[in-house]
Parts: sequence; structure tokens; C-alpha cells
Amino acid sequence: MRAFRAVGGHPPFVVKGEGAYLWDADGNRYIDYVGSWGPMILGHAFPPVVEAIQKAVADSASFGASTPSELDLADLVISAYPSIEKLRFVSSGTEATMSAIRLARAFTGRDFIIKFEGCYHGHSDGLLVKAGSGVATFGIPGSAGVPDEVARFTLALPFNDISAVEAAFAAHRGQIACIILEPIVGNMGCVPPENGYLQALRDITRQEHALLIFDEVMTGFRVAYGGAQELYGIQPDMTTLGKIIGGGLPCGAFGGRAEIMDMLAPSGPVYQAGTLSGNPLAMAAGIATVRYLKEHRSEVYAKLETLSAAVANGVAAEAKRAGVPLTTNRVGAMFTWFFTENRVTNFDSASTSDTAAFARFHRAMLDQGIWLPPSQYEAAFMCAAHSMENIAATVAAAGGAFTAMMESRN
Repeated sequence: MRAFRAVGGHPPFVVKGEGAYLWDADGNRYIDYVGSWGPMILGHAFPPVVEAIQKAVADSASFGASTPSELDLADLVISAYPSIEKLRFVSSGTEATMSAIRLARAFTGRDFIIKFEGCYHGHSDGLLVKAGSGVATFGIPGSAGVPDEVARFTLALPFNDISAVEAAFAAHRGQIACIILEPIVGNMGCVPPENGYLQALRDITRQEHALLIFDEVMTGFRVAYGGAQELYGIQPDMTTLGKIIGGGLPCGAFGGRAEIMDMLAPSGPVYQAGTLSGNPLAMAAGIATVRYLKEHRSEVYAKLETLSAAVANGVAAEAKRAGVPLTTNRVGAMFTWFFTENRVTNFDSASTSDTAAFARFHRAMLDQGIWLPPSQYEAAFMCAAHSMENIAATVAAAGGAFTAMMESRN
């Protein structure tokens, strides 16, 4: 996606970020709604995070050994997610989901997993089947290099369709290890769960003795302090996290019930390791970010909700005024404008979007200093450093872009 193939034009090379802004190598400034794909919830170069990283690096960038900061960040995460009794840090969301799947298979003694079309869980082999994100952007069903013998154990089902899940369990009785999903999808654009959907998944996994894994790499600490599981009141068996818990540095984690996590080596037979897991710089940045969110929880999330609603609804209103078909999905500080008249509830409905129209919109917004995700199938993100002035400028730019689009059509 960084190549801008889906939207055209030459991608700017970014050299600086501060607050809600980015600057490219040519000196152009942009209002940023990507936020490094989610982690910059407090804005770029947030002073407490910068200070924490500088202090940590003075003691060395890496040790390859355990550090007290791992315990500090783990305590913060576990206090926010009651479903997590134990966790392990890794260096990316891909590592987190890959490790969680391995652990689920070992715990249940089963091979099959269920994922959902358009949900992206990193680029490990078994999870690239009908994935979202860049896979969806380039219109490919999976990836070359993934053996059929691996892919056949992944059952890719339509999101928000509980009957498909029931049918899969009936067809593979006693063989499904887990369901993994983004509880609010961000990788085919922002797509929330239908009412009762997550509870139905919780019920069927308990009934079938399978595990429920929430991939909250994107939604964790973003849609609420306790993520989607706090927002919807659902406790999964396992959770994967990333983005915000690294404060902008490479970091991920997976955790869950103690009896599951105790199967990890050295306590159990499931091997997982990473030299840079729990890296002290990532731990320092994560602690500074999550601690600030905890201490200013009400203020930060109220501001994010207000600003996100203002920009999502403001742009939607400009589209309606100009006669541009648009459907807006938003949950908290993540949102997507789909260029379709249809309600978007799964990948099939997201795929009805006019991607050529989105590309024209993206180019027009970039020309006016608005930095949006360069794909119809990605969520945009708000940060606490945005202002109502930023929102007003964004809505005005969108109005001009929509008017120009309709004039060129006519």
C-alpha cells in the first residue's frame, strides 16, 4: 500500500511527524489520519513517549534478556483486559496472531481454524487466506508461496454471518481449534459487528470447546481503553495486541487464560521465542503511552469520540450535498468512507465500493494536505492531537474534492 498503486500518483516520502501533522521530503505538511496505521493515538512525537525512549536508549537499545519494564507494561495491559491472565510480548502483530493460533491448536489438539473474509491477521501462511488489508487492496485471494496443505486448515467465512459459523462447526465436528477475528474489522475498512454477533461466537465456541481469539492489534486501547471486549462486554479466551502498546515502536503481545498460556515453553511444550521480544525501547514507549491513556482516560476518549464523529459525519454530509454515493462506518476513533450506497457489513458489501472514485478522492485530498490511508479497504484513525480546526479543514477539502469529482463526471 505504501506504493500508492491503488490510488495512483507518487507516494510522498515522510521525514517528520509532530502532533496531528506529517511533513514530506519536499516540505509539504499534511493533516494525518493514518497515524502509522493506528499506534499514534496521542499524536506524533508525543513528548512523554520521546522522553521515555531517550532515557531507555541511554542504557542500551537491547539486552536479549528480561527487563523490569516488561513487567510494568504487562501489569498495565492486564489491568485493562480482565480476560488476559498471562501474556507474552513479541515484536509484531503477525507474531502475536501466529503464536496464538499455534497455542490454540496445541491446547485443543485440533488443526482447523476459522477466520473471516477481509480480516487481516498478519502475513503468516495460514492467515493469508482471503485476508484484507494489502491483500484486498491488490485484489488477490491469498499469497503465492502458501502451500495448499497449509491453507486447507483455514476456513474463511463471511463476517457477520453466524449461520456460516454454525455450518462450519457442523461440517468439521471436533476438528476446529479456534475462531480468530477482528471484533471490529479494520482491514477491509472499518466494519463493526452486528448486534449479538460477538456473543453468538462466544456461545458457539464454548459449546464446541473451541477457543475464541480477539485480534485487537488495531482495536486495543483505541475504540476503548479496554478495547472492543470492553466496548461489547465479551471476554475471549485469548487476545492479540499491538500498535498502541508499543507507542509507535515494533511491539505485539498475545495473552489469555492462564491454563492456555501455561502451555508455552518453558512451562509447556509450545515453543515461541524472539530475540527482540520485550525490547526495552518498545516497552518504554508503550508504558508512556498506555500509562497516559490510563491516567487521562475520560478526557482522551471523550475527545477522540467528539473529533471522530465530527470528521466522519462532516465528510459524509459533504458527499451527500455533492451527490456522491458514500457509506460511513465508524466505531470510536476508527472510521472508513466507503464509496458505495450499500450498507457495509462484510467483505462482499465492502467490495461494492467504487475504488476508482476513492482513488480520485484520495489524490484530491492529498493535494489539499490531507493524509488518508491509500486504500479503500483500510480504516482511518483519529489522534488526541487533532483539533476542530483540523476537522474543519478536512471537511472543507472533502467538499471541494466531491464537487470536482461530480463536475468531471458531468
